[in-house]
Amino acid sequence: MRRFVSAISNYITGLRSGLRPARAAAPEGGAVPGRFQEYKASAEQGDAEAQFNLGYYYDEGRGVAKDKVKAVKWYREAAEQNYAPAQFNLGCCYDNGQGVGEDKVKAMKWYRKAAEQNYAPAQSNLGCCYDNGRGVAKDAVEAVKWYRQAAEQGHPEAQLNLGCCYANGQGVVKDKAEAYAWFSMAAKADSDAAASRDLLRKELTPKQFIDAQKRMKELRWQIAAKSKPSTPCARRSGRKFCETAGRF
Repeated sequence: MRRFVSAISNYITGLRSGLRPARAAAPEGGAVPGRFQEYKASAEQGDAEAQFNLGYYYDEGRGVAKDKVKAVKWYREAAEQNYAPAQFNLGCCYDNGQGVGEDKVKAMKWYRKAAEQNYAPAQSNLGCCYDNGRGVAKDAVEAVKWYRQAAEQGHPEAQLNLGCCYANGQGVVKDKAEAYAWFSMAAKADSDAAASRDLLRKELTPKQFIDAQKRMKELRWQIAAKSKPSTPCARRSGRKFCETAGRF
């Protein structure tokens, strides 16, 4: 039994250790041929959303040759107008050294700006920064705070990481039922969360399982009550859990 508990802990901890962020994507249908020039004209007039979209086009090579430096330029223009998805993407660029020198402290700065506007992908990444000591001193309690804010908006990677915190008692009192509930919330969107849930299920007592089921119902209601369409959605890529340029 002790060996199995250790296996669960090692597996769950391993899931949280690699983290890389995905970009925020342009709105659906944004990459239509011919739109590049429209966005460019609007961006040059100072429209923040157009600047973000133009940066994304350069970032992904949609309608124009890929150019990470120009992507950073336009993300920055929008980010400095307090446009949260652009702040998030600019943070990702600094985090991964794409189009700009790698700088974890600056990545953290831009994630925070977007996170403070309640942008869930940035909140999730900010939690990962605190969790892993990227650009800031490790702080498990602060990591839990930001994971929770994103998780309560339905962000799967944050839900998974919050579950890991509860499973391992990092930054929060260890609570297997709570961990199981958060893994379950993320499981449909995230295969690692489903695997973590299934491993942890074998460790729950009958009472803990009942408590977890009750908690899942509460969480579904809370998340549904809070959920609202966000600006552009976040694009996932690479490995999971913090949303960096190749997930985690």
